[in-house]
Amino acid sequence: MAAVRRDSAGRGVDVLASPAITNLIGLIGILTPITAWLTAGGATKNAVLIVETVIVVALVGSHIWLRKAYIQLRRANNLRDMDDAHYYDLVRAQLEHELVSDYGAIADGHLQVYATEVPRLSVLLVKILIESQSQPQRILASDLTTDPGLLTRRREYLAANRQLLQAGGTINRLFIAYERDLNREDYARNLLQLIDSHRDLGVTCGLAVRDRLRADQAVDVIIISAAAALVEDEQGDADYTKGRSTLHFKGVDRWISRFESAWGNGADSATAALRTYESAARPLLDSAWDDARIRQTVDTL
Repeated sequence: MAAVRRDSAGRGVDVLASPAITNLIGLIGILTPITAWLTAGGATKNAVLIVETVIVVALVGSHIWLRKAYIQLRRANNLRDMDDAHYYDLVRAQLEHELVSDYGAIADGHLQVYATEVPRLSVLLVKILIESQSQPQRILASDLTTDPGLLTRRREYLAANRQLLQAGGTINRLFIAYERDLNREDYARNLLQLIDSHRDLGVTCGLAVRDRLRADQAVDVIIISAAAALVEDEQGDADYTKGRSTLHFKGVDRWISRFESAWGNGADSATAALRTYESAARPLLDSAWDDARIRQTVDTL
């Protein structure tokens, strides 16, 4: 019953906020004073002008409320400028309905999001990838893994990842870690538990040492198909009370190239580096941690 009331209230708000109602009120606001000046006497004219004042105040209040309650988005200048116009248009339309913020820049193919909006947008991007059937049905993701526990808490995002994999998509996730962290027992334990959970989903995992990557490779990014790249500019905390990311709908191939250069191939690939690290770290975690041995292994990655 409560849901029915909310739906009814929502429909009522949509009707009141519709362009047709707004235009009608504006037209009445224009015609009212004209009619008053042409036809009414003194007392009647004053009454009509009072009505006009009320209408103007209502319009101003409505305008202010709408700007706060709804996203004000410019239409894209040219959809063909986007790497995947269909995917972009679906995301843009969804943002208008679900997220409350000022996203004017999205018309230029870029969008900045902050704090709690970042994980919500991550989930939205994956779900629309599945719905849009943009090709390839793939996610390439690199994570600056300073705290392996953070990713395990983003349950909605992981659930969306599972849906993509179950639908036949693929995910390659690169964990980028500092050398000093890889040498620590507590970090190794948490990292390998995180990797196990991702493998259980069907994610292909890789490892890279942050100290040995170029600055343009050591980035936190989620690349959705060839359609969008969500780049983390300021890393969020566990509850995403802080953090800032930028979503790009143009130039996605640049981010794909950076990811692939860090991922590598063959004996120098991120998957091979992870196997090497695991082969040394897992036995040590089951017995006694050997700093010298793990340091020697990390030096070879």
